[in-house]
Amino acid sequence: MGRDVIVACDFASAEDVFKFLDKFEGRKPFVKIGMELFYAEGPEIVREIKRRGHKIFLDLKLHDIPNTVKKSMAVLSRLDVDMTNLHAGGTVRMMEAALEGLTRPDGTRPILIAVTQLTSTDQESMENDLLIREPIDKVVMHYAANAKRAGLDGVVCSPLEAGKVHDVCGDGFVTVTPGVRFADGDIGDQKRVMTPAEAKKIGSDYIVVGRPITAAADPVAAYERCVAEFVD
Repeated sequence: MGRDVIVACDFASAEDVFKFLDKFEGRKPFVKIGMELFYAEGPEIVREIKRRGHKIFLDLKLHDIPNTVKKSMAVLSRLDVDMTNLHAGGTVRMMEAALEGLTRPDGTRPILIAVTQLTSTDQESMENDLLIREPIDKVVMHYAANAKRAGLDGVVCSPLEAGKVHDVCGDGFVTVTPGVRFADGDIGDQKRVMTPAEAKKIGSDYIVVGRPITAAADPVAAYERCVAEFVD
């Protein structure tokens, strides 16, 4: 599997996202559509970005009872996205139901990955807020192993954990890693971060990059820098 940079299009409206994507002219970066944009514009925003030729990671992080997640994934499978996700904390049974719902009658489906722990979560907040006392590294690996057992393709994890996820779950198990920042950039509200070059070295398959590209003075140049550091 080749590496790729996924641009987090965390915009509040279709107008804003198309203004951003139009800057790329002939390039068609892989894009992430998250809750903000999806809730603002609905499924049509997914269809339109797909019509424009972009691969799409639909980042809605489903987490509910298995039957609800199964039915919701069946709806999302009709949007022809390339990747989508849910929370591994919803249990193996929920992840198995999601996979069943996402799989189309012809057997095809998007890549399905599970969120282990959010990159804004650190050991202190996990213990104090979630009452999970185990080391965060152990929790992430356990959730990753559960996702593999459920038949998922991979996980969302910190780039700091990508290499170990491959050790635990195999090289073919996909690691999608947010929390990537340039060495000279602001880390924002992320706690567990890494540069694109470091993420490449440690074995991330995809990096998700938002503000370092979308808020850059020259977004295309920032994207090209990410590609140069991570893919090339």
